[in-house]
Amino acid sequence: MDWDQFDMNPKVIAAVKKANIKSVKEILNLSGADLQRLTKLSSMDVQCLLKTVSGTLRKSCVLTALQLYQDKDHCTSQHQKLSLGCSVLDSLLRGGIPVVGITELAGESSAGKTQISLQLCLSVQYPYEYGGLESGAVYICTEDVFPNKRLQQLIDQQHTFRADVPFDVIQKIKFGNSVFIEHAADLDTFYNCIAKRITLLLSRGMVRLVVIDSMAALFRCEFGAKDSVMKARYLQTFGAKLHNLSSRFRTPILCINQVTDAVDETDVAQSNFGLLDKNISPALGLTWSNQLLMRLMACRITQSEQSPGGALQHTGSVLRTLSVVFAPHLPQSFCCYAVNLEGVKGVKVKTPL
Repeated sequence: MDWDQFDMNPKVIAAVKKANIKSVKEILNLSGADLQRLTKLSSMDVQCLLKTVSGTLRKSCVLTALQLYQDKDHCTSQHQKLSLGCSVLDSLLRGGIPVVGITELAGESSAGKTQISLQLCLSVQYPYEYGGLESGAVYICTEDVFPNKRLQQLIDQQHTFRADVPFDVIQKIKFGNSVFIEHAADLDTFYNCIAKRITLLLSRGMVRLVVIDSMAALFRCEFGAKDSVMKARYLQTFGAKLHNLSSRFRTPILCINQVTDAVDETDVAQSNFGLLDKNISPALGLTWSNQLLMRLMACRITQSEQSPGGALQHTGSVLRTLSVVFAPHLPQSFCCYAVNLEGVKGVKVKTPL
């Protein structure tokens, strides 16, 4: 370590060299008393040494509110959204999913979670003026095989689905070439994937969307009831890493999650904040909930609710709902949507008087 590069009193630098301290890590691993004993410096000099050394490890400086306001580019990216490709769904989310932060999409089987994820993998490739980010997507599968056939169906229908985009713009986009697929069946493989391969794709600008399908599958068989502390540590580690990637590369992270039956009303209230009537709650508990910026819930509407006289009246394909459970910028609300050959489309339904 070249101690002379640090902005410190020469006396302090000389004392550090004389004590044969080789690295910043050594200094930070020692207590103030131990540093005083080794370097023969005063308490004030040791505090100055620790402050200077720790400051070099801080990757980002503290910003004031005025600096954030004046940083127009940062503010623009902070409020930028990735469109879902449907005006009804975008209206619910006020433009789409946030570019910075972790968004969770939870729901029961057949609720349409994978369909929405695939649609986002295509939407991200559109130009900025059409709600995209002009880049690709990486899809991490943790349990099922990637639905290649369905993705190809959506690609073939883009000219019909995205009628708001000129045909020549759609023709220029090579959708299939910009969706990267990764498989991770266990926790170690998953961490190596996001720490190395995903980071490489992001650093090269090849992707601007990360989809994880699903988070719960990674923890289903790894931990028992007695391993809750270790499970929480893994969740916090993954959450911190994903947040770092999202903030560093201005990339939305979409995590698919499954649901479990709630044991009592308290579990439902903690996970859903009283929004949903069903006795279900997203898997992985409160530790994972604290890692999220936004939680969405997809639900399949029963036939009784769609029938005449039911809560919602609609004819055609099976209806589903997309609900905002919590988000810092959105109220709790929902809209209905249907999944067809072209993709996921929001629908306006009639409610009985």
